[in-house]
Amino acid sequence: MVDKMNVRVYATAIKDNQVLVLHEEYAGTQLMKFPGGGLEYGEGTLECLKREFDEELNVQIKVLGHFYTQEDFLVSRFRDNEQLLTIYYLVEIVDVNEMIIRDPCIEKAEWISLDRLDNPFPLPVDQIVFNLLKESML
Repeated sequence: MVDKMNVRVYATAIKDNQVLVLHEEYAGTQLMKFPGGGLEYGEGTLECLKREFDEELNVQIKVLGHFYTQEDFLVSRFRDNEQLLTIYYLVEIVDVNEMIIRDPCIEKAEWISLDRLDNPFPLPVDQIVFNLLKESML
């Protein structure tokens, strides 16, 4: 039975036709994902995104606008009792030179090309967002 909502807020930071991704291990699984994370009680989605970038990557961001909100029902891959809701924003990193990985769970951050033919994301909503980003760059 699903009895908990998990709101996730992510960013698509684009530079030179590349998007920023993070590589991390979560629940024993290697993931490539967009930067961001879980909404905490009492904060708004944009506050969450700014906090996550500060905590994980030591950078400030400028939110350019909403990009995508998942519309379908989705149960967490990692917890059977959680329904996920994911929201994605377009962002700009204020000073990329300040980027330092602060979160020990993050193995690396990299910029991947939006021109690549494959979709490298393991999570289904990230796959949708990557395809939409590629389409929007045409």
